[in-house]
Amino acid sequence: MSPGDTRLKIGHVLFIDIVGYSKLLVKQQSELLSQLNEVVSGTNEFRQADSAGKLIRLPTGDGMALVFRTNPEAPAQCAMEIARALKSHPAIQLRMGIHSGPVNEVVDVNQRANIAGAGINMAQRVMDCGDAGHILLSRHVAEDLEQDDRWRPLLHDLGTCEVKHGVRVGVTNLYSDEVGNPQLPKKFQTLKKHRSRVRWAEVAMALLVLAAVVAAFLFVLRRPMRSPLTVAEKSIAVLPFENLSEEKANAFFADGVQDEILTDLARIADLKVISRTSVMYYRSGIARNLREIGEQLGVAHVLEGSVQRSGNRVRVNAQLVDARTDRHLWGQTYDRDLADVFAIQSEIAKTIADQLQAKLSPSEKSAIERPPTTDLAAFDVYAHAKDLLVTANAGTTGKADLLQAIDLLNQAVARDPSFFEAYCRLAQAHDSLYNGGYDHTSARLALAEAAIEAASRLRPNAGETHLARARNIYQGYLDYNGALAELELARQALPNDSRVFELMGYIQRRQPGRYEESTRTLERALELDPRNVVVLGQIAAFNYPRSGRYTDAKSAWARLLAITPDDATAKASRAMVDLDWKGDTRPLHQMIDAIRATNPAAVQSIADLWLTCALAERDATAANNALVAAGEMPIVLSVENVFPRPFLEGVIARMINDEAKARSAFTAARAEQEKIVQAQPNYGPALCVLGLIDAGLGRKEEALREGRRAVELLPVEKDAPHGVGMVKSLAMIAAWIGDKDLACEQLAIAIRGPSNLSYGQLKLMPLWDPLRGDPRFESIVASLAPK
Repeated sequence: MSPGDTRLKIGHVLFIDIVGYSKLLVKQQSELLSQLNEVVSGTNEFRQADSAGKLIRLPTGDGMALVFRTNPEAPAQCAMEIARALKSHPAIQLRMGIHSGPVNEVVDVNQRANIAGAGINMAQRVMDCGDAGHILLSRHVAEDLEQDDRWRPLLHDLGTCEVKHGVRVGVTNLYSDEVGNPQLPKKFQTLKKHRSRVRWAEVAMALLVLAAVVAAFLFVLRRPMRSPLTVAEKSIAVLPFENLSEEKANAFFADGVQDEILTDLARIADLKVISRTSVMYYRSGIARNLREIGEQLGVAHVLEGSVQRSGNRVRVNAQLVDARTDRHLWGQTYDRDLADVFAIQSEIAKTIADQLQAKLSPSEKSAIERPPTTDLAAFDVYAHAKDLLVTANAGTTGKADLLQAIDLLNQAVARDPSFFEAYCRLAQAHDSLYNGGYDHTSARLALAEAAIEAASRLRPNAGETHLARARNIYQGYLDYNGALAELELARQALPNDSRVFELMGYIQRRQPGRYEESTRTLERALELDPRNVVVLGQIAAFNYPRSGRYTDAKSAWARLLAITPDDATAKASRAMVDLDWKGDTRPLHQMIDAIRATNPAAVQSIADLWLTCALAERDATAANNALVAAGEMPIVLSVENVFPRPFLEGVIARMINDEAKARSAFTAARAEQEKIVQAQPNYGPALCVLGLIDAGLGRKEEALREGRRAVELLPVEKDAPHGVGMVKSLAMIAAWIGDKDLACEQLAIAIRGPSNLSYGQLKLMPLWDPLRGDPRFESIVASLAPK
């Protein structure tokens, strides 16, 4: 890449620092650097990359940075070689940091080639967490290396370390008996002592309020889903503004104006402001009943308006209405230069706050008055990208929407490198591609981190920065505590941002003992975003049924269907509640028949529910028809596992006692699943499926080994709901190989907390047939029966 080419590429960076360098005499510094250069350039990894033109060297004064363009292992291999060689140079005390991320070559003030980018910055920050002798890796480099058995025993997770700009970095210590430093770095020792003090303080406080907490907890367990009908006086929904411009392409601009006003108002803690996802259902162009809208969104007031853009002029009209009485409270038309549009947005937000008698703090006032950008062309593409991010979760165009949003946001920050909100949305888009499985690579994660770092340089303490960082360290590194700490900071600055509570709820759900708290947090998200079908679906499919709140689950599905009445999956899922709750397949059977008759195009989307119903009713013909209807779509009988089609064919064959066909199907399934496990040897759900297949084939030792390994890889302590899924799968494996003691033991563990092990599935599904008649199993089934 030429020095003038600023496109980011992924580099594998080794950052090296001589410990105590600044305390040495100039002559000693020169001697040590000379020796270090000789040691480094003599390593095999250095020579091979250098001769292939795949190495960039950068002196840093007290050390150096090496950027490899070969493979992710190269920096770690080079670091190990350097550490071995330094045994002959005891005077040189090094610490080393490794990270893979975006880098680009630039030309410095002396017209020399240099290196910049998040990849090299993060490698230095990882290194800064260590002491002499430490070889530290960022967590996602460690995740790449642990796929290889050679590296796995050398990797020791340290947790997270806070570095520059408040960024939390997941760090892994690389050492062996021969090289590296096994001691806990001083930064982590300090953190450990601090956490210990905090824990004792928390224990003391907890003891003081224990009785009150227990009483409140018992009350919450019994209360129904929070009603959205209680309306706060200082509450408002900012409805989409009508685009009156002759160019319909300006619709994104009109959406952008409305959304900036909404965002400004949402910063005011004294107001309740409905999130964008919910208000976008009321786009202009359709008749609006403001009373109904107020009731549906749970607000006392609505703001509506229009935007007309013509040349270098813009006209913005806004009207504030009391939704309870249809009374017009305030209205104004602003006719100004286009460049004044952001000032108009701020004026409207401050006027609305004044009309609703909301207290406005100095920091809130300052945030409202800050324009998002000074470049209107950048704002245009940014507004379009925000629309795409809202729709990315819907339908089958999620990946395409995210990629288009990334392209638009890159255009926005290219035009205005100080466009803070664009960097935050760019990080969100990259993280969504990673977390959604569209591009689950360290390179994609590094691009998200680069955007977060750019945002952090501009506004390190902004709520949006903390939200972006929380999403990244949760989705990228499963650092629950670090993410929740960031979200608490984000909540203080963004009191009405439903995304903060939504993400917080998802994280709490994965932590042991916090399922009910997760439900309350997601209910809070729904108060701010009552028509968010994603959150409604999550709480209906997971939180309520796994806590035994089946009535609330049906109510949540009904709320979702009131918003999207043609959603076949939601209809079938609502009927599925009766199967889980009461062991009654009739509502699901009837709903599937109705969908097949009236909406055949939607049958593929409910094929997994059709298969579940057919298996529960022991209807092999219907089960095979469901498999055919699924087409190429993966079948998920439980949220933890995706099963290969031959495995399900084997289950159906065994259900009707066709052992020859079952064995043939399981053999085919094993060949298919073994490839998946080879590609992802540390992925628990894939190992569970292989274990079940081996159990079906009578390979008892292999099946148990695979099931136990899955439980080790994803323990309940690390991920509560998915960890319980691994325990459930081990129970099923044990049942299939005839070890009823182990099966019942694991089932008893699985039902202790929130679980998708329901009464109906244990009572009806043939997967549990080997345990029927065992008193321990029947007792477990009875304990889950509706009371």
